[in-house]
Amino acid sequence: MGRFGFDVALLFILGLVLASSIGSAHAQLKMGFYSKSCPKAEKIVQDYVNQHIPNVPSLAATFIRMHFHDCFVRGCDASILLNTTSGEQTERQSPPNLSLRGFDFIDRVKSLVEAACPGVVSCADVLTLVTRDSIVATGGPSWKVPTGRRDGLISRSSEALNNLPPPFGNINTLRTMFASQGLDLTDLVLLSGNATCDYVYTL
Repeated sequence: MGRFGFDVALLFILGLVLASSIGSAHAQLKMGFYSKSCPKAEKIVQDYVNQHIPNVPSLAATFIRMHFHDCFVRGCDASILLNTTSGEQTERQSPPNLSLRGFDFIDRVKSLVEAACPGVVSCADVLTLVTRDSIVATGGPSWKVPTGRRDGLISRSSEALNNLPPPFGNINTLRTMFASQGLDLTDLVLLSGNATCDYVYTL
């Protein structure tokens, strides 16, 4: 078991699922995408995570869940981070996302990256990197994360409500929804287990 109550191997697998199986807003992902435009970007993210996540290790589960919820709606485009779009409620304000935490953490990381390289690194990549680095910082293994995701400009509460797996959905409904994202029954069990861990930590 991990240092703070759930299996870090589970989080590792979840990270791989999110990094490789769910769409990333039609981006062309590659390793070292920012090697020339913002060469210190990944280290800035990693350093901040390593400094602060040990003080709040339960956020590792939160970031997996946040990333999962983001990727299920329009791909991994950080649309879950948006506060307002055209005056309507956003994904962040949708009932399935009201219990999510850690938005201020992502904002702080993004501000540091912006200070180093204004307008270069996407919020979607920041969220993805924070998720991976949080798992590593809490005792889990590391893995390579390609970058180059594009941020979405559309975020609708209704889309999150309609696309995210309902907490009380039956197994057939859940399998169908996960299959539409290229995920199988094993992925369903792992991601659902992580969501339960995060929910427990919010109580």
